[in-house]
Amino acid sequence: MKSSLRSRQEPRRVSNAVIIGAMLLSLCVLSIVKARYCATPFGKAEDQLQEQMNASIRMETEESPARTPGEEELEEEDEEEEKKLATAAPAVTTPAVAATGSEKKEKGKAKPTCYMTSKRSERCDASGDIRVDGNHSTIYVSGIDREWKTKPYARYHDPVAMAHVREYTLKPLADSSSAPSCTKNHSVPGFLFSNGGFSGNLYHDYTDVLVPLFISTHQFKGRVQFLLSGMKPWWVAKFTPYFRQLTRFDVIDVDNDGEVHCFPRLVTGATFHKDMGVDPRRSPGHVSVVDFKRALRRAFGLEREAASRGGATGAGLPRLLIISRRGSRRFLNEREMAAAAKAAGFEVRVAEPDQHTDMATFARLVNSADVMIGVHGAGLTNMVFLPRGAVLIQVVPFGGLEWLTRVTFKDPAADMEVSYMDYNVQLEESSLIDQYPRNHQVLTDPYAVHKQGWDALKTAYLDKQNIRVDLDRFRATLQEALSRLPSP
Repeated sequence: MKSSLRSRQEPRRVSNAVIIGAMLLSLCVLSIVKARYCATPFGKAEDQLQEQMNASIRMETEESPARTPGEEELEEEDEEEEKKLATAAPAVTTPAVAATGSEKKEKGKAKPTCYMTSKRSERCDASGDIRVDGNHSTIYVSGIDREWKTKPYARYHDPVAMAHVREYTLKPLADSSSAPSCTKNHSVPGFLFSNGGFSGNLYHDYTDVLVPLFISTHQFKGRVQFLLSGMKPWWVAKFTPYFRQLTRFDVIDVDNDGEVHCFPRLVTGATFHKDMGVDPRRSPGHVSVVDFKRALRRAFGLEREAASRGGATGAGLPRLLIISRRGSRRFLNEREMAAAAKAAGFEVRVAEPDQHTDMATFARLVNSADVMIGVHGAGLTNMVFLPRGAVLIQVVPFGGLEWLTRVTFKDPAADMEVSYMDYNVQLEESSLIDQYPRNHQVLTDPYAVHKQGWDALKTAYLDKQNIRVDLDRFRATLQEALSRLPSP
């Protein structure tokens, strides 16, 4: 009897096991299908990719971070203080009370000495008896009761960049005898920043240093002393005309000059808003990136304000500037492109900027252009010198890089009063087609390469790719650019 009952139960158990196994197999298949075909490199996936790449990415950017509670009030207070300093003789003010980095401003309480102004930038602001001993990376501050450590470079989200920025320590100054004596006294506020990190790459010069510096110091109206950490003399010489728009004084090599500089107030670290841009809602005086461009025009003597279909004179030909590259992402048929542009009714110039290019000379060349074209790279940063209404054509390399080219140059262009166009490279125009078999992942599935991280993406699509532009597509692009230019 028992054996008969057992024999009837065994088929039922086998049947249940088969059903359960089939369900598990279905779930596995569905998971694989979802991962392979439903994931996209944009939206949330794009954000995750950028987060993963933050450790090593170059020219990687992000949207302006959400405001933290109390941040708006802090900036409004900073703006009021700086307006007073810009219009009145400086005086020693009550020292800021120290607070922890996580504290927010509350009614009746002082703001913290150091606080994050964005995900990328930190600001330290102190008044009173301030002594800067740059040789020992130390700032002595009266009125604080704890130490603060800061790196004055606007790329806090990127540990690779920040590893090349010197750290400064703000220490409490209990009495005059507990710190080095002043060897140089200043009657104006000091502003400490760094050109470490990725500076030297033109894009990072502007995004990480020059634009944040404008946001943070234009309101002083020249009455501010710049202290530069990690000074590269050639870099300072390159941008000295610009610094002259913000300060009346020579930039001090604070790490190495052997002095103890004393100030009534010191601000350490410039404020980042967005890539190559200024948020007028947050900036003191509500200035915009157009005001930043205006400062550059004054600095480098750029006389041309607006582009025209009739060129600089209004009665001639519009000028096309082709940004050339010597390394990767070169135009392989640059001469043919220039000839096609000339036939389309443009005056053509071809130029390749590098670290040794005279900034003023190249700025004037860019300012003379009505249309500028180049492959994605730091050279396109020269768009800051284009006149109002000019057209920027960014050639986007093959490989699904639209998210990268959008945040670096496409988004900033509109705020700069520049008309923007994409030229998306097709596989047949890319040199990658000669380097890989047609069924290789680099050619068939760029987003799978993206998921391997920034180094894999950079190696495949930025370091090894050159472009042979389809001349028919190029001519059509030029005709659209011409139609966008303002009438003479």
